[in-house]
Amino acid sequence: MARYGFSSPPVWTEDVARYMMVWTGLLGATLSFKTRSDAVLMASVFPARPHWMSVIAEAIQSAAVLTFILPTVYFCFIGLRGGFARGYLARQASLTMDTLGIAMVWIAIIVPITMIIILIHLAARWAEAPEHAQAEAQTSLD
Repeated sequence: MARYGFSSPPVWTEDVARYMMVWTGLLGATLSFKTRSDAVLMASVFPARPHWMSVIAEAIQSAAVLTFILPTVYFCFIGLRGGFARGYLARQASLTMDTLGIAMVWIAIIVPITMIIILIHLAARWAEAPEHAQAEAQTSLD
């Protein structure tokens, strides 16, 4: 609205919109992973747990998730040479946004937050009971 309605928007509005989009997108990714509405290719092919093929499919998916997330979390805090001082967040803490005057670390902190939330959801997936056990528990309650 500021760009097209006023023809002369404040310079900070574009930065705020960009960073809100980053935060919203990454937090949305955690919800998508939790509800399994992410790109789950194997769920439509393999039967549900406790079938052995489903366990293998979930293990492959979990390995892929861990292969991406663990290095991301590691390098958020630890630099390439092993020190905390040059990790991603430490580098962002030394930068300041020109338009808003705040440290970039407040924008960048969403990356490790997102990855840690997804790790928690992944652990919860493995901890949950198989679907047939949940159905039996529900019928026993009724």
